[in-house]
Amino acid sequence: MTPWFWYAVVAAVLYGAHQIFTRLASNRIGDGLGGFVVEGVAALSILCYLGFLCFTGRWNQKFSSEGFYYSALTGVCVGAGTVAFFLLFQRGGPLSSVPVILAGGAAIMAVAGILFFREPASWQRLLGIALAIAGLFLLRR
Repeated sequence: MTPWFWYAVVAAVLYGAHQIFTRLASNRIGDGLGGFVVEGVAALSILCYLGFLCFTGRWNQKFSSEGFYYSALTGVCVGAGTVAFFLLFQRGGPLSSVPVILAGGAAIMAVAGILFFREPASWQRLLGIALAIAGLFLLRR
């Protein structure tokens, strides 16, 4: 088993729970305020993690301006995506649409991996991209 597998499982569980809680919150808080709470608490959680690393002597955090720039762009995407999910749920979008939406994002990542990071373009990967895009179109009904 690859060394990153269990991190993938934990990330999948946490991101799945993230969307369930976003759905539960969406009719109880505004999209902008809800997104701000989500991202603010996320930032505090990461700050606690950094504190843990610092106080346990495990600090290994490097820094570069390029890393900061791409991290900031990631933050913009996550923040805007969180607001988009609040809006989706507030307008009646089903929680069951989230996996297809995330698969669409996965298709974008796979295409970027192939085009920009020189990852192999196997027939299985290309089929997965095509199916993910088809799934997004099937949501229209």
